[in-house]
Amino acid sequence: MNTISNEGLTNIYASEPSVYYAEYPSQEQQNRYLVQGAIATLFVSLLILTSLAVS
Repeated sequence: MNTISNEGLTNIYASEPSVYYAEYPSQEQQNRYLVQGAIATLFVSLLILTSLAVS
């Protein structure tokens, strides 16, 4: 928010975001994270094995 003081100076400050606490992921979200981690691990493993096979 831009404001101008009584002296005519511009005050440009970042607005502070509201603070909130994160919620613990539900069981469904945890399962999704597990599947995504397994797929990522498989993908990286295949990349490493492919690079070893090519070289």
